[in-house]
Amino acid sequence: MKLKIAYAGFALFFTGLIFLTGCKENNNNTAEGNTKVEIRMTDAPGNFEKINLSVKEIVLLSDGKPYRFSASADIFNILDFRIGSSKPDILVASGEMPSGEVTEIRLVLNETGNTIVVNGVSQALTTPSGQSSGWKVKLKANPSLEPGVTYSLLLDFDAAKSIVSTGNGKYLLKPVVRGLTAATSGLISGTAMPLLSHPEVLVIAGTDTVGTIADPLTGKFTVGGLAAGNYNVKFVPVTGYKDSTITNVAVTLGQNNNIGTIVLKQ
Repeated sequence: MKLKIAYAGFALFFTGLIFLTGCKENNNNTAEGNTKVEIRMTDAPGNFEKINLSVKEIVLLSDGKPYRFSASADIFNILDFRIGSSKPDILVASGEMPSGEVTEIRLVLNETGNTIVVNGVSQALTTPSGQSSGWKVKLKANPSLEPGVTYSLLLDFDAAKSIVSTGNGKYLLKPVVRGLTAATSGLISGTAMPLLSHPEVLVIAGTDTVGTIADPLTGKFTVGGLAAGNYNVKFVPVTGYKDSTITNVAVTLGQNNNIGTIVLKQ
């Protein structure tokens, strides 16, 4: 199979989420110091026929600054998405933000478009006033986002606790949501010497390959967006130096496996 290698030019690079399903070119580079986040929603069941949500944005607070992820999903019935079913969650928003600790997450809904269906009757779900800043998501611990790693943030919407009956056949929407964060990729990094060897760095799993070029000024390289597993890392230098391969390099989700300095021989 002819290898199609994705290069990051003459700089360190971090990929977004990659699933190695063939020798595909990778153009999803993530800037150094940034983290890609995918925000999904799932449901803890409630005794309703439908709860249609219109999400405006998800706000993540880090280092005192808010980072806003505009919703990419249309109005959706959250009851259609349950862990353990054929549709466990729905992708609501995604994007990049600076790496670091996330101290707060907020779910912001549009003022209109949120509805509930009970006994076949659809009606608007109103929200209490003064909630333009959204609802705080409950976290067991503040997630820490590492550079170059893709994270999936799952917002678990508690339908039973989020819908409040007013007693006159009407309902209020006061979202109760908890957040679960999981890393969905890992990295391999290191340094290739001497600088004059200027090698291609190929990370290989079976017939699948992802690659970059070692930085010509430092020799450093990073390949990210890797699924958990073991890889071979092959160095293909310029003429005058010999190829070298490091076998069984383990990748753990959310971690960077630095394999140290690799000295290529002439």
